[in-house]
Amino acid sequence: MSKVDTHVRHVTKPGANLFAELGFSPEEARRYQTESKALINQTLTLKEQLMEELATWIAAHHLKQSEAAEILHVTRPRVSDVVNKKTSKFTIDTLVDMLARVGKPVKLVIG
Repeated sequence: MSKVDTHVRHVTKPGANLFAELGFSPEEARRYQTESKALINQTLTLKEQLMEELATWIAAHHLKQSEAAEILHVTRPRVSDVVNKKTSKFTIDTLVDMLARVGKPVKLVIG
């Protein structure tokens, strides 16, 4: 059995432009970084809106997290993560599914 090489050869510093480190020209690296930050911010905003809808629904129905978890078909810690808006722990699809389970289907509006 061969040994897997796990030696770290390079670490990108926080705040550094990953695209520049990958060898893109300075102009391209700036453009790609700006575009990726915009997309990430849009995704985070959408997740936060979906989580807020779920948290509001839970509060409006005076549910304990364990009760909400049963209805949403998730664990109680997952409900806590929603209420505390831990966006990195959820996909948009998961949040949309959870909202559908409580009778709040999500509609997409473009523009």
